[in-house]
Amino acid sequence: MARGAGWTTEEQGFVYVIKILSVSDVAEPSLLPALKDKRFDDISLILSCGDLPPEYLASLTDTLKAPLFYVLGNHDIRYAARQPHGCLNLHRRLVTFRRLNFLGLEGSMWYNGGPYQYTENEMRRLIRRMRTTIWWRGGVDVVITHAPPRGIHDEEDLCHQGFESFRWLINKYKPQYFIHGHIHKNFAAAAERISQVDATTVINTYGHHIFVIDDAAHHR
Repeated sequence: MARGAGWTTEEQGFVYVIKILSVSDVAEPSLLPALKDKRFDDISLILSCGDLPPEYLASLTDTLKAPLFYVLGNHDIRYAARQPHGCLNLHRRLVTFRRLNFLGLEGSMWYNGGPYQYTENEMRRLIRRMRTTIWWRGGVDVVITHAPPRGIHDEEDLCHQGFESFRWLINKYKPQYFIHGHIHKNFAAAAERISQVDATTVINTYGHHIFVIDDAAHHR
């Protein structure tokens, strides 16, 4: 299958496949050279969950020739002056790509008044303002955020607490995937970064992670 083709063959016909590279929090020096490896073939989309240099995002999308959606983290102070070329800021947007709806929400819990920090009430209002759009567009399949949901992969210090409103979003809309960053942790195996919450797979994408969505499991 050619890079980015998005199709694979099964006995009964075609299954639509999206192979996604997600990244966050640390610009890995070894990742850009590794993009030529076979495991990065056929990447259809790149998702960034924040706290990464804009030049890093531009290099990823230029090298893989795949679109990149991003949200900002609490340390992303350079984006106001320099937007990453060829990338889309997904904050408070619902974007359809390859038949899937992607929703983005930036920032962390408020802790010292810096940029891209939100109180629980502020984040809840942002989500509620999107409810009409989500309903009109038929739901949400993939959510990308910087902070995690409360009680899933988060920590107890205020900066690294997750949002209760993200738990509400998961319970209400049941996205296939909820991808976040912000919580720095080294994983010995991919399974260590993944939690299942009912129908939603929650992934801490610290560093980078590759996953695949196909419509054998997706029926809008």
